Amino acid sequence: MENKSIGMRKALYLLLAFCVAAMIWFFVDMTNDKVVEREISGVPIVYTDEDTVLADRGLMLLEEGTDDGIDITVKGKRWDVSQMDSNSIRVIVELKNITASGTQKVPYQLSVVTRFNNRVEVTDRSISMATVNISELYSKQVEVKCELVGNVAEGYNAGQLQMSHSEIEIWGQQELIDQVAYAKVKLDIGSATGSISETLGVQYYTAEGEMLDSAGIRTTVERIQVSLPVFVTKELRLTMNYIDAPGARRRNMRAVLDPETIMVSGPAEVLRDRETIVLGDFDLLSVGDTESTHTYGITVPDGCTNLSGVTRSTLTISYPDKTMARVMTENIRFDNAPEGKDLDVQTPGVMVTVFGTEADVSAISGENIILVADLSDYSSALGSYAIPAEVEINSGGDIGVTGEYEIQVTIRELGDEPEPPEEETIPAMNPEEGGEEEGEEP
Repeated sequence: MENKSIGMRKALYLLLAFCVAAMIWFFVDMTNDKVVEREISGVPIVYTDEDTVLADRGLMLLEEGTDDGIDITVKGKRWDVSQMDSNSIRVIVELKNITASGTQKVPYQLSVVTRFNNRVEVTDRSISMATVNISELYSKQVEVKCELVGNVAEGYNAGQLQMSHSEIEIWGQQELIDQVAYAKVKLDIGSATGSISETLGVQYYTAEGEMLDSAGIRTTVERIQVSLPVFVTKELRLTMNYIDAPGARRRNMRAVLDPETIMVSGPAEVLRDRETIVLGDFDLLSVGDTESTHTYGITVPDGCTNLSGVTRSTLTISYPDKTMARVMTENIRFDNAPEGKDLDVQTPGVMVTVFGTEADVSAISGENIILVADLSDYSSALGSYAIPAEVEINSGGDIGVTGEYEIQVTIRELGDEPEPPEEETIPAMNPEEGGEEEGEEP
């Protein structure tokens, strides 16, 4: 058993030694300066000026009868030559000098890619000239059709199909072009719930609906932009953007729109998350206790159609519980009073007009009302002024205020005493004017 194990180890060592020797031999053989030759088959030929110069002359290149590649033999160092393939060589044929149809020989330009340039040499070629088959160009206009595959989702409907091209010009051999009855693209709409837009490749068909091989058919329009709008019909609620304020809240109003809803059809992506149409802004401070009516035009979202046939909606609105009252307050506050100044208020109280619901108005008193006068602009002023005042309401109700208010105040330097009021002097009565003297009998 031990002898067998030793024999296996020897065989393994011999195999390993052989592999190492082979690798060393291969490396040395590939890196030495030995020059070898190698044939590279099927180097592709690139033809230029086909769709420009040649087409302008009413000519075209036919695949049948035209060389598509050549075989090349190269010579160089073994390592360089072993790295080359058909992509290492470029063969270009210019068609700009061709002026007539028929099979003809044209020169080609052969070059080695930069990596192997000046390191390998082309020693042989399978052809010295390229053979090209030139045919007269035949063209015509064909209709472009679109085949829809699938159906839109339930509740949706497809709109009018739109294509970037309804016709395209094709050209090629007359025998082939005469078979083309129309071009077609296919749009798979699946179970669409939104508009679709895709760029699709064109296929060509006979009058019997048989698809043709497009290899020999040329056109300047190889892809068609196709758009299919997908519509949905939806009922939208009409509403107003109500602008409220203290004492004038929407919850206290009686408002009715006629109509309240309309039916709209439009792109699914536009209407999917849309529930309302806002008719406009409405200031609730303008509402009185009697009904008023206001008419607004209905503007549907872009791309949509109004199916209801109604283009205007009327708002009828009133504030049935609106109450107004005049409340006297003596609460006055001065903000930003000037330093080092005395303020002498000549306005003992102000009658403030408030409004709101009957319950809120009846609950308010003068204690809940404060007149606030801002003296920021009077820091250097002395004398008497009528200061505009804002009204603050600190009741628990929802109260609005109407009117403009001011506080009469005199500003003087700190420590200055107000001038006493002038005493009235009553002149003595002249006896001659009818007065009675002391001691005189009546």
